[in-house]
Amino acid sequence: MAADPTDKPRPFFTLDEYFALEHAGDARYEYWDGDIVCMSGGSRAHGRIVGNVFYWLSAKLIGGSCQVFTGDTAIRTAAAPPYRYPDVSVGCGDLKFEAIRGVDALVNPVLIVEVLSPTTEQLDRGPKFTAYQAIETFREYLLVAPDVPAVRRYTRQSDGLWMPEDTSETNTEVALESVGCSLALAEIYANVRFDAVRK
Repeated sequence: MAADPTDKPRPFFTLDEYFALEHAGDARYEYWDGDIVCMSGGSRAHGRIVGNVFYWLSAKLIGGSCQVFTGDTAIRTAAAPPYRYPDVSVGCGDLKFEAIRGVDALVNPVLIVEVLSPTTEQLDRGPKFTAYQAIETFREYLLVAPDVPAVRRYTRQSDGLWMPEDTSETNTEVALESVGCSLALAEIYANVRFDAVRK
């Protein structure tokens, strides 16, 4: 069978090429085994949900020992170098950062939140979650759907396994044990129009 001439091999990028792109502008990129994935942009619903999560976590944790970070803060992932850009993350206590080629990457997050999108959902559910799990302080992971009210929460158990729990009722809350507060689905999805998302 003849090869499809449009089926070109995917280019392989080196880490040096990735870092050059990272420092070339304001966009954020992740490096995955020779592939470069842009993390900037996204749908209006995605941006609204990320903003809601950041706002409510910041309001509820203000004055305490935990600090909330936006998607501009990198998380060091030694299991999948060099780092990842989650939508929202939280670190508590003595925050540690590592400078990696000019990027200050948080070393010890306890909570990571990813709002799913068609281009990154497989990474968020698979390789990215696996990379996060190697972080010793990481305790809780939220995956938030952008098109329906649905949140999957993973918590690290004492045996190292991760327990999933799904929440989809708009009048319920997601308890966040790692930071001692909760997020209501009504807060997460405030001002998100699902009919507009589905069009």
